[in-house]
Amino acid sequence: MKKTAIFILLMLFLSFAIVGCSGTENTNSKEEDTEKSVGDLVNYTITGIEPGSGMMGVTQTAIEEYGLDKWILFESSEAAMLASLNSAYKNQEPIIITGWVPHWMFSEWDLKFLEDPKQIFGPEEQTHTIVRQGLRNDHPSAYDLMDRFYWNPDNLADVMQSIEHGNEPKLAGEEWVKNHSELVKEWTEGIPTVNGEEVSIVHNSWADVIAGSNVAAALLETIGYDVKLIQVEAAPLWAGLAKGDVDIFVGAWLPTNHMAYYEEYKEKIEDLGANLDGTRIGLVVPEYMDLNSIEDLK
Repeated sequence: MKKTAIFILLMLFLSFAIVGCSGTENTNSKEEDTEKSVGDLVNYTITGIEPGSGMMGVTQTAIEEYGLDKWILFESSEAAMLASLNSAYKNQEPIIITGWVPHWMFSEWDLKFLEDPKQIFGPEEQTHTIVRQGLRNDHPSAYDLMDRFYWNPDNLADVMQSIEHGNEPKLAGEEWVKNHSELVKEWTEGIPTVNGEEVSIVHNSWADVIAGSNVAAALLETIGYDVKLIQVEAAPLWAGLAKGDVDIFVGAWLPTNHMAYYEEYKEKIEDLGANLDGTRIGLVVPEYMDLNSIEDLK
């Protein structure tokens, strides 16, 4: 009996010792994480979008200009980047992504842009409407309507949210046009209607461009056009406009994101000017991260 009691006491002592050591290890682990730099915590990785986009090019320039020698820009896609953000946010983990507004991510999560004191990402962007040469002669009503098309970031955000919440892009565009009849009337007033003439709108896979393109399609349908929406990557998109293979693009981010393509093809396309002001690009992090500037990444 005495031996049994001694054995039980010994086991209890060992149990408390193990728990104590484990607690110490966990505390030490947390302290070590706290002491790590932001770079260590995210493996010196900025999570980006599709390779070849202007966003990726200017982000690489920012890495070089800020002397972020250890950092890499991870190529993925908008969808993959947002999936990584969602996973990190759920677990309150650090993450740095390439971001832009307007975008529904800022409504879904509490995010912030990192300050860019060197202005590598430039001032506010605009979204321009680009058309193929000859559209004015071939489809004057479509040309005039697209020339008048101008809305604001809140308008675009409404359509993006509708799509994100489950609406088909076409339906979201049609509903927005239906719900803004007075504004649509201003855009279409005096423009002759047509009877089923075909025009094409080309777009990439970005959520904001998909939203804007479906609204543009719904607008053109109100004056009688049969609109074909075509999704391609940026390079063939701009080449197609320059060759005259497609008619309209309402998602040209300038002066930064699409500038390389714009400079390459500007003599073979027509720029109708901005259809939206107040867009912005840069590096984005969750608000819970104690990080405010790109310079803090050094």
